[in-house]
Amino acid sequence: MNATFPSPPAAITGESPKPEWLRLPAPGSRCRFTGLSRSTLNELTIPGPANDGTPPVKSVVLRKRGALRGIRLISYDSLMAHLENLA
Repeated sequence: MNATFPSPPAAITGESPKPEWLRLPAPGSRCRFTGLSRSTLNELTIPGPANDGTPPVKSVVLRKRGALRGIRLISYDSLMAHLENLA
């Protein structure tokens, strides 16, 4: 009789699971999944002259009501799809 065991979770095997959202890297550092800088990721996600007002990558900003600053989260799938289209 052969027993089939489920594969161990990524946390146990040391593999990094595919995230749903990426947080912008700290200033001066790069994204651990793509190697892109914080400024390049901002150009891809924030409407402006670099992308003619239409960002090619989906992102959201989490902030409290009335706050000027928040946390920008980038859609991993959207970013990877955009990079794949460039290849």
